[in-house]
Amino acid sequence: MAWNEPGGNGNNQDPWGNGDDKKRGDRKGNNEQGPPDLDEALGQLQDKLGEIFGGKKKGNGSGSGNNVKGPNASPVMFAVLFVIGALVWAGLGFYTVDQQERGVVLRLGKFSEIVTPGLQWNPPLLDKVTLVNTTRVRSSDHNAQMLTGDENIVDVGMTVQYVVSDASAFVLKVRNPDQSMSLAAESALRHVVGGSDMDSILTQGRNALAVEVSSLLQGYMANYDTGIQITQVNIKNAQAPEQVQHAFDDVIKAREDEQRSKNEAETYAKGILPEARGKAKRMIAEADAYKQQVLSNAEGEASRFVALLNEYEKAPSVTRDRLYLDTMQKVLSNNSKVLVDVEGGNNVMYLPLDKLMQNRKSTAVEAANTRLNDEAIREVSNQVYDQLRNRQTTRREARQ
Repeated sequence: MAWNEPGGNGNNQDPWGNGDDKKRGDRKGNNEQGPPDLDEALGQLQDKLGEIFGGKKKGNGSGSGNNVKGPNASPVMFAVLFVIGALVWAGLGFYTVDQQERGVVLRLGKFSEIVTPGLQWNPPLLDKVTLVNTTRVRSSDHNAQMLTGDENIVDVGMTVQYVVSDASAFVLKVRNPDQSMSLAAESALRHVVGGSDMDSILTQGRNALAVEVSSLLQGYMANYDTGIQITQVNIKNAQAPEQVQHAFDDVIKAREDEQRSKNEAETYAKGILPEARGKAKRMIAEADAYKQQVLSNAEGEASRFVALLNEYEKAPSVTRDRLYLDTMQKVLSNNSKVLVDVEGGNNVMYLPLDKLMQNRKSTAVEAANTRLNDEAIREVSNQVYDQLRNRQTTRREARQ
């Protein structure tokens, strides 16, 4: 027979447990049967905890069907909960700081300290820790049209790279340090561009522009106490507005052509001047050599004439004949035609062909060697020719 069939002893076969079910049903005002309620389960758990921590368990009395709690159960329960909450609270305070980071600690809203890399602990709810990366290079780009000092408009693009040098100032002194740095960078760029002319910005003045902007921007960051260190400022581009870019390109090209022409002229001047100096020195050296040659020849001729004069004074006839023979040898050796005067006959012209061919080859060399003595030889030749003509005339007169 099933435990819940009518007429059966169902109360003794209740699967939920004990004989107190009827009493619980009486307390509820009906005979409804079911599982134990939550209050009873909590009460049993409390009794067990009380036994563990020194409490006493009260059994069922004659006039009562409920368990009576031990006198120390509630304080012990609160102690256990407090210990568990304290452990959870302490565990939430552990955190790790990376090698590239620094932690800014605020205790009850006031700056307390800066923590270094490693495992750290700060009391939760009391301290607030903000981690800041102090080695990462941050960058900010800027592109804008600006007015130069000579009242021209240029498009300038700039990139600013920076790092956090002071974590506490970066977190506490300025509300938004990155935005402050960006605004300060644009202000510094406009200040420097406004004091420069357009030519220097578009051509060779970009490096100087970047250095000046970096110095001015770092001063702004120091005055604002942002904890930011400017590492590099790069001027990406600097050009005229798009509407007039073609005209400026032509101007820049013309200046480049001008500079190239100047460089070529300087190169030519540097090449021609040493050559001219070399030619001048060579001409001076040749003139000195000619001077020495003329002086030496003159001195030699003078010495030879003095020696010849001495010999002539000793033996005039012999010296005269010797001079005549030497002169004739010199003249006839360079002459391609020879007239031979024969007594009682016609004049015979002798043509030495071998001498003619040889003289043609050596004419240029001999002309250079005898250039200085042409006048002297011509004078001697004229004298010899006069003497020969006089002798021939004398002979004809004698025949007649």
